[in-house]
Amino acid sequence: MTIDVDLVVAGAGGGLIAAIRGAQLGLDVLVVDSDADFRRGNNTSMSTAMIPAPGSRFQAAAGITDSPRLFLGDVASKTGGTADPRIASALAHAGAELVEWLAEDVGLPIELPTDFTYPGHSVPRVHSLPGRHGSALLDRLLDAVDRSDRIDLLVPARLIGVEPGRDGPIAVLENPAGEREEITARAVLLATNGYGADPGLVADHLPEIAGVHYHGGEHSRGDALRIGRALGAATGFLDAYQGHAALSASARTLVTWTAVMHGAAVVDRTGTRFGDETAGYSEYAAVLAGRPGGHGWMIFDERIDRACRAFGDYQDVLAAGAVRSADTLAELAGRLGIPVGPLEAEISELHAVAAGTRADRFGRDSATELHPPFHAVEIVPALFHTQGGLLVDEHARVLDTAGEPLPGLYAAGGAAAGISGHGAAGYLAGNGLLPALGLAYLAAGHLARTAHDLTSEGA
Repeated sequence: MTIDVDLVVAGAGGGLIAAIRGAQLGLDVLVVDSDADFRRGNNTSMSTAMIPAPGSRFQAAAGITDSPRLFLGDVASKTGGTADPRIASALAHAGAELVEWLAEDVGLPIELPTDFTYPGHSVPRVHSLPGRHGSALLDRLLDAVDRSDRIDLLVPARLIGVEPGRDGPIAVLENPAGEREEITARAVLLATNGYGADPGLVADHLPEIAGVHYHGGEHSRGDALRIGRALGAATGFLDAYQGHAALSASARTLVTWTAVMHGAAVVDRTGTRFGDETAGYSEYAAVLAGRPGGHGWMIFDERIDRACRAFGDYQDVLAAGAVRSADTLAELAGRLGIPVGPLEAEISELHAVAAGTRADRFGRDSATELHPPFHAVEIVPALFHTQGGLLVDEHARVLDTAGEPLPGLYAAGGAAAGISGHGAAGYLAGNGLLPALGLAYLAAGHLARTAHDLTSEGA
């Protein structure tokens, strides 16, 4: 068999996991990315570095009982039972192995935040890094790539096609000058993210969120869909996406939804709440987009401010001067330009909910009292990334329309159909990064086993 490399990885975000794992297992890997600024411009680097990993040793050390079965129950509940069961099961069982491998083999300082639980997760299971920002995750992965003599990185270079070859798939690469090169490999992993940067595809598949700010990698243009479909691949869940209702309007940086889970309120420009904020930040994006002016305010206090400072994104919001503060709600309302009466009524109602003397009219079951000084950030809805794509199996192999694996083709992350079901409401925190890293990890392991079997047969 004549090949140039064992694996071509298209996408230097979560796809780096496949490169590192594959190299560890004896594969020679070429990573290509069309974005010269991928270190700060792809969705992995823009994430909060959160990875659900049920049953990890980090949970055990914190006294938290969890399991893949419990996580799958949460996924089923959040998605209304519509998530792909095979992929969900594969990722649920791979999560703990993945984060422990990242800690022990790659050297990442994995930590488990336990001071709050994200919407839909029944226990703390979303692992992260200090600073809780994807740029730190990507930097660490690139350090591991640099240490390996089996991994080459070619940037900028865009994978524009995959052609069947006698000895394996042929990856057709193109540089910015339009020059093309063909690389023969045992396999190609599509890790180019989804289609969030293509307004036409967003309008076709996600009309409810079309037109809001897109806060993702500008090279996420649906390359995997185009390449996969040309080879006869099946697609699914193209209406699924992760939105976010808390992008700072002025800083264009994420205000962590941790604020809400610690007790923050979200009001529109009339000073009134308009739903249960704790239902989830993804589905709340479209809700916020439908409010007058398509924006709102996150209201919180000093205690919540301190809790949010663990997040690099929130530090950026602070540094940008996007947090407004006041000693009274009346003063805060004046600074925000919203009516004080409704704002005071909303905060008073949440105090009653926290005291257990009344039920929240929107069904919010967790609330705390807010005390001066008060803080607020103006927020706008955003589309972070799409969650539908090429259908894959439990090894991340791309499937054709008959449900059979396409030879030598894998997909991970936004390039593949994820586990968020349909729409935005099925998204659980971390369920974008888990398929990005987890499917890449599974793909590398499967390819290494296949390559070993072929070598053994030829011996």
